[in-house]
Amino acid sequence: MARVPGNEDFFARRCVWVNGPIIVGAGPAGLAVGACLREHSVPFVILERADCIASLWQNRTYDRLKLHLPKQFCQLPKVPFPDDFPEYPPGSNSSTISIRRHLRLWRVRTSTEVEYICRWLVAATGENAESVVPEMDGIREFSGEVIHACDYKSGEPYRGKRVLVVGCGNSGMEVCLDLTHHDAFPFMVVRDSVHILPREVVGKSTFEMAVTLMKWLPLWMVDRILLMLAWLVLGNLERKDPRSGHRRPGKIRSGDIKVVPGVRRFSRGKVDLVDGRTMDVDAVILATGYRSNVSSWLQDTDFFAKDGFPRQPFPNGWKGKSGLYAVGFTRRGSPGHPWTP
Repeated sequence: MARVPGNEDFFARRCVWVNGPIIVGAGPAGLAVGACLREHSVPFVILERADCIASLWQNRTYDRLKLHLPKQFCQLPKVPFPDDFPEYPPGSNSSTISIRRHLRLWRVRTSTEVEYICRWLVAATGENAESVVPEMDGIREFSGEVIHACDYKSGEPYRGKRVLVVGCGNSGMEVCLDLTHHDAFPFMVVRDSVHILPREVVGKSTFEMAVTLMKWLPLWMVDRILLMLAWLVLGNLERKDPRSGHRRPGKIRSGDIKVVPGVRRFSRGKVDLVDGRTMDVDAVILATGYRSNVSSWLQDTDFFAKDGFPRQPFPNGWKGKSGLYAVGFTRRGSPGHPWTP
């Protein structure tokens, strides 16, 4: 928590004045800001809690990861991917404790003995800083392994096992697919009807289409257009029963990935589903998403809401008062539509 340091704390910590902005987060957003500042010879400091840059990519990805988006949408400013890279590329340790505004300055207290002071602060920890682990009835009684998708590396440890994957977004889809490649038996939880988008239509990236359309059209209209394209490529996606309506090319149609409805509760080695069935499962993988953690370390500001996102939606939520900026919180994805590989 943020607090005004006493004399003992003040003299125990080394204060460093930064003649430029402090960027919190060395992920894509923070690195992009740093690259642009460096291009204009503006000094800056980037703080990162992990022991590497782009920690989500380096520490929280599975072995067979391949980007769903074309490389031009994933590269950093001033450092593009080389031309010979595939279109869909495969796949300072200082933790920020708290930040509070003091007069017209920002005081950044870290896990080391250093405290930084600056006039400008860039929050760039992004929308996916921490994993979401929902409360599920009986999950503590379950006798098998329970992990979040961010800790999943390979399906090899699950060979021959029955694995319940909770979540049907991109992570859930990819985990299920990888499990089948290692002769596991994945069951994917789908609580409602889900629409699937092909990665490409007539050789054109579906994501690129969406980005282009969103320049002129509202997001809901872009969704409708993308669903029409998906219907042309994959067929009718409107059926509501997840066991029959969740159309997934390949592994789901063949039965290698089985789709089940929502979870009612867990017990020792078993899971009860909302449709009354009880299944034996050996492990549970929670592909339940991520969230922003800004509210846990940024104090004394009403710019961010409790959910860790700017109160003003994109494109207005990028600049606050007293030199506060936000990067990487646009929520500009196309919600509810996983992409097929």
